[in-house]
Amino acid sequence: MTVAPAIAAIVVAHNSADHLPDLIGSLLEQLQPADEIIVVDNLSVDGSAAVARSLSDRVRVIEPGSNGGFAAGCHVGVQHSTAPLLLFLNPDSIPRASCIARLRAAADEHPEWSAWQAAVMISDDVINSDGGVVHYLGFGWAGHCGASAAELPTMPRGVTFPSGAGFVMRRAVWDELGGLDPSYFLYCEDLDLGLRVWSAGYQVGLVPDAHVLHEYEFDKGGRKWFWLERNRWRTILSVYPASLLLLLVPALAASELALMLISARDGWLTMKLRAQASVLVGLPTVLRRRRRVQTASRVNPAEFASLLTASLDSRHLPLGNLPWLVWCQGAYWAGVRRLLSTFG
Repeated sequence: MTVAPAIAAIVVAHNSADHLPDLIGSLLEQLQPADEIIVVDNLSVDGSAAVARSLSDRVRVIEPGSNGGFAAGCHVGVQHSTAPLLLFLNPDSIPRASCIARLRAAADEHPEWSAWQAAVMISDDVINSDGGVVHYLGFGWAGHCGASAAELPTMPRGVTFPSGAGFVMRRAVWDELGGLDPSYFLYCEDLDLGLRVWSAGYQVGLVPDAHVLHEYEFDKGGRKWFWLERNRWRTILSVYPASLLLLLVPALAASELALMLISARDGWLTMKLRAQASVLVGLPTVLRRRRRVQTASRVNPAEFASLLTASLDSRHLPLGNLPWLVWCQGAYWAGVRRLLSTFG
C-alpha cells in the first residue's frame, strides 16, 4: 500500500490574528499526524504569533523579527519544516472539507506536476482563481476571477502559474529552483515561480475539486502598482527566452508608453517611475538571475511562448479592453508565435 506523503502547511502571517483561528481550525481537522503546521509571523503588531500558539500544540510559530515579505516568509517556513510536500496558504484562507486530502492525492495521481493549486474561491459559489493567466507582456491575473463555480473545470488540468493563496509544491523542486524569489517582496512571485517551473521542464496543475476560500479584493493603490510593475519587469527580463524577448521589444516599448499615460491619468505615475528606476538600478542583479534561470531552462522558446496569452480578458488590466487594441496586440502575438515556431 502506498504511504501518503506528509505535508507541511506553511502560513505567512502579518497582522492576521482575526483570520488564523478559522484557518488553523480547518487544517487541524484535515491534516494527518505526520503533517506539520508552520506559521511564520512577519512582525505582526496584533498578537498573531500568540494567537497561533494558543490554537494547538501542533502549530509551530516562527518569528524572524522582520517583515521580508510573503516569499521570504515562505522560505523561513520551508527551512523549519521537513515534509516532502509544501502547502502554502494565505492567512485569510480556509481549506474546505477534503481539500487537503485531494491536494495530497494529486502528488501520486499527477507525477508530472511539480506544483499544483486548489481552486481558490471567493465564496463557495464564486471563483477567485482556477489557475493563473499570463499575458505575453508579463501581466498576470487570476483565471476566471468573479465567475460562477459552475465554470470550474471538471477534470484536473495544467495552469500557467499557481495561486499563492493555496498551492502545493514538491520540496525537491522547490530546492532545485530556489522556490519563490524573496526579492519580489509582494505580488507576482507566484507568477514568476510558475514560469520558472515550466521553463525548467516541470509542470503546474489545478485540482478543481479541492477548494480554498480566500478573502480577495483587488487593491489598486499606488504602492501595489509599484510592486506589480517592478516585479513584472524582473520576470520578463530574467525568465523570458532571448529570442522571445527580442521579438517583444517593440510591443514592450509601446506598452511602456501607454502605461506612462495611463498611470498619469489614474494617479500612480510616481509609482510607475519608481518601478522603472528600481528595475534599472537592479539590472545587474536581474541579469545574474537571468543567467541562472536560463541555464536551468529545458524548453525551447516556442514551448515557453505557448504558456502565454494575447487575451485581455481581465477587468484589472490597466491597458483596457478596446476592440482595436485587442486585434492589434493579438495579431502581433500571432506573428511572434509563427516566427518562434519557424526559427526558434
